[in-house]
Amino acid sequence: MIMKATTYLLFMLLQFVIVSSALASVIPFDAKNISTYDKGYRFDENGWIYVHIEGEPYERGFQYGYLIAPELGQIMRSIRYLTPWNTGMDLSFFSQAGVDLFMPQIDLEYQDEIRGIADGAKEAGVNVTWQEILAWNGYSELIDYWWPEHKDGSLSDGNAKGHCSAFIATGNATSDGEIVIAHNTWECYERGQFYNVILDIKPSSGHRIFMQSVPGYLDSFTDYFMTDAGLVGTETTIGGFEAYSPGKAPEFYRVRKAMQYSDNLDDFVAIMKENNSGGLADSWLLGDINSGEIMRFELGLNYSNVSRTQDGYFIGFNSPLDPKIRNLECSETGYADIRHPHGARQVRLAQLMTQYYGKIDVESAKAILADHYDVYLNKINPCSRTVDGHYELDPLEYLSLPDWSVPFSPDGTVDGKASNSSMARNLSFSARWGSSSGMPFSANSFLKEHIQWSHLNGYLLDRPTQPWTVFRSQET
Repeated sequence: MIMKATTYLLFMLLQFVIVSSALASVIPFDAKNISTYDKGYRFDENGWIYVHIEGEPYERGFQYGYLIAPELGQIMRSIRYLTPWNTGMDLSFFSQAGVDLFMPQIDLEYQDEIRGIADGAKEAGVNVTWQEILAWNGYSELIDYWWPEHKDGSLSDGNAKGHCSAFIATGNATSDGEIVIAHNTWECYERGQFYNVILDIKPSSGHRIFMQSVPGYLDSFTDYFMTDAGLVGTETTIGGFEAYSPGKAPEFYRVRKAMQYSDNLDDFVAIMKENNSGGLADSWLLGDINSGEIMRFELGLNYSNVSRTQDGYFIGFNSPLDPKIRNLECSETGYADIRHPHGARQVRLAQLMTQYYGKIDVESAKAILADHYDVYLNKINPCSRTVDGHYELDPLEYLSLPDWSVPFSPDGTVDGKASNSSMARNLSFSARWGSSSGMPFSANSFLKEHIQWSHLNGYLLDRPTQPWTVFRSQET
């Protein structure tokens, strides 16, 4: 018995040594491998790229371009190939269009930041021009709004695609009476697979910004942000939008300026409406953690609408509530059609808000974003009609959508983000890369099963299951 006990004790001691060694090999959250350049730095965590930049416009842009150079190189390779495949025109055509359309509308501060990004990336060995960085910042506006109008004379057939699921809640709707804000990004995977930056900007003037972003972007684009003015925000793009005014200020510039220089919600609205091009028309969900007030701000081209409350919620599902925007500036919004991704998510998000009302917090927000219930078929069924969207699994047999979506297209949710007032006070949010539910995506398996997308071979990346991770401003 003594021998058996001694043997068991030695076995347990060995296991403790093995486990302890394994634990010791795990890099603590505050001691990662960090890449630095000047005042900027970067680290990678659970699929995300955390980047901190600060200083004057060109200075912070250079830091960003240098630190994010490997991803910018990959992105440029991808869009130089895919732009002519999808449009018939080379990236250089859209780069020149970006210079002509955007540069006269953009403040010198942001022109300098764009040039800094390009120069920083070139310093790190990436072949990229500032014109390409500008086009990349305005890529969705150029491809989805300007190009159809330029080519065909109008944004016909509602080709401006809707993206994303979101909500914001406050007062009696939440567990502690403070704001909860959550969002997931829907995008074609060839582009959305790059939307994995957590960007912390400490500018020389204006407010500090903490947001999800895209390598080389001035703004969030996925539009999940918070600032040291106490503002939080997200949005869902208005689908089927047809109104666009080229030669006015692009959306990426207006929202970056609004984030950086807004002291309150009214400032944000005013900056977004000024010289508005209509590009990436959105239903904005905004909050002020100082007052607990939340806002739904729907912005089309000629029409806008603001609703406010300190007790309740707003949801985002890619279709506008404002009747002028919906009827006069859109077509095929899918507003009440539960066969449609927009109409189905309008119903499901409302159901989930009712289910969790009074208990909404960050954890329930994660569950809401991961939801796979299909209200059209009344069952769990990950597809284009669910809050965590999966076009790649959807045969679309129930609804003929515009040409931006066909059966089994590699498109859908690529992330999830959730935060509350307490986290926002510390410029912090929880984020999951890959999909809100954690469902993995294998590019090789998808392309083997759907050979109609074989042109994406080598340009489509895997997104394995990743955990929810909390990030905070000036993380080290």
